[in-house]
Amino acid sequence: MRLEDLGLIGNCQIAALVARSGQIVWCCLPRFDSEPVFGRLLDEDGGQFAVGPASGVPGEQRYLPNTNVLETRFETADGRFRILDFAPRFMQNNRMFRPTQLLRIIEPLEGTPLIGVHCEPRLGWSRRVPVAVQGSHHIRYEGYAAPLRLTTDIPLSYLGGQSFALSQRRHLILSWGAEVDESIPLLAERFLAETSRYWQRWVKHSNIPAHYQQEVIRSALALKLHCYEDTGAIAAALTTSIPESPDRSGRNWDYRYCWLRDSYYVLGALRLLGHFEEREQFIHYLLNVAANEPELDLRPLYRIDGGRDLDEQTLPHWAGFNGLGPVRIGNAAAQHRQHDVFGEMILALAPIYLDDRFIDDRSVATLDLLERLARKAAAVAGTPDAGIWEYRKAWEPQTFSSLMCWAGIDRVARIAQRHRPLHAGEFREMADRLRAQILPQAWSAQRNSFVGAYGGQELDAALLQLVPLRFLPPDDPRLVSTVQAIADGLTHGGWLYRYRDDDGLGVPTVAFVICTFWLIEALAMTGSSAQAKALMARVHEALSPLGLLSEDYDTQRQRMWGNFPQAYSHVGLIHAAFAAAPRWSELL
Repeated sequence: MRLEDLGLIGNCQIAALVARSGQIVWCCLPRFDSEPVFGRLLDEDGGQFAVGPASGVPGEQRYLPNTNVLETRFETADGRFRILDFAPRFMQNNRMFRPTQLLRIIEPLEGTPLIGVHCEPRLGWSRRVPVAVQGSHHIRYEGYAAPLRLTTDIPLSYLGGQSFALSQRRHLILSWGAEVDESIPLLAERFLAETSRYWQRWVKHSNIPAHYQQEVIRSALALKLHCYEDTGAIAAALTTSIPESPDRSGRNWDYRYCWLRDSYYVLGALRLLGHFEEREQFIHYLLNVAANEPELDLRPLYRIDGGRDLDEQTLPHWAGFNGLGPVRIGNAAAQHRQHDVFGEMILALAPIYLDDRFIDDRSVATLDLLERLARKAAAVAGTPDAGIWEYRKAWEPQTFSSLMCWAGIDRVARIAQRHRPLHAGEFREMADRLRAQILPQAWSAQRNSFVGAYGGQELDAALLQLVPLRFLPPDDPRLVSTVQAIADGLTHGGWLYRYRDDDGLGVPTVAFVICTFWLIEALAMTGSSAQAKALMARVHEALSPLGLLSEDYDTQRQRMWGNFPQAYSHVGLIHAAFAAAPRWSELL
């Protein structure tokens, strides 16, 4: 199985991956971090929902323009047909309607093609086969926490995978919980029309750069599907245990949770796009998380319901993606200290007090939280932690963590100047003191660059964030030389590695996709726009045919690796595109 051959559908409640063969190979119900109902992505016997031609020939995929509705087209000796896959999402009764449902519409386009339909769910990580009970127009699968039903206008006798002639448009509705009590075709067609309109309207109300428009639109739509609307959490990715490289390094992690850092970056990309409701929803999530951490000892990640039960486990009875185990659930990084999260949470909240469009979101409690976060950042900055890359080795004082703490305290000083002037001096002094610590301790004269850890010599691509965080003026020689040192020292095959040192699991062998986008952004912001545009021209190498990005890219084999799609990577593309593209005023 190739990540390049998978499409994403979802509705901010659930998500699924659909292969070119017509199989749904990954879907966790009733939410992103639940157990998989379809898990063939990670094991041949993990369950699937297959719709495809009797001949088994793969199809070609695309999204309906400006939507998250996926079309898979097949051409066989018997004729042509297509599958439309989506999860419903639209406004109904003045609120967002996002049922826990997947819809599949099968439409003949030419001739009378022979197709097969076979729904094979599994009872989560046990991989046990549920008991199937047949009704008049549905099959109910028993053993789940809520009823799982497949409702269809296809004769149920045909659903065992045997071939049948597709002579008319057919509909399949997989539901968790609620029954389908309306006309199956009318309901499915209405949901398709409403969902398509919703996504097209959402895109129409998005800001996009003058260049790289289709890449940004697809990245925006993919990012939106990582937002879990019920709580406001944002998932780092929607999968677990896809290896970061083909070399059995063991870098197989569960990313179906809310990393506070990743959420900050997603919110920043959505701000560029002109979407703010996700930030307001995330604020509620963060306030809930903070309320459950009396000492404000924020963890790097939480469950999407805000829970902390993330003990990492290995599932030896699952083979793994293409047999490349292990399969893990939970994530031990939840036990790490990653001090940058305090700065990132300040930066996530800061627009409430620096942007007057958010005056309704301001409160004494939120302002108090900002000040507590700033004091916490000042207390931990410069002490050892696992850092942004979650090192599983001896910890050191990480420059990126201190940088983020500085950025957070700096913004709180600005906020205090506007809203609590008597406190402004305290936070300005904190920020200046931390900046004075970072400058000598994180600088390497040997490298002529800022480096990953205090007193170290290793380059770190995360320090490209020195530029957009405005730690130094864009023409400062130390900043310019750091960008150049990282570009020279970490580039391989035109793409950037995170670092080149042993991280406790060996030396990385693949590029980390967001790092190249960080380089593009840094080059554009420091006056090297021609270099930025040249790098941006390489983006298509790492994009799937559908415009999706994984976490990692193997430049030698030109293959995607790592959890897919990856929010980080799409964030990077959006920021890089806005930085490298000309202004609309230069073109219109």
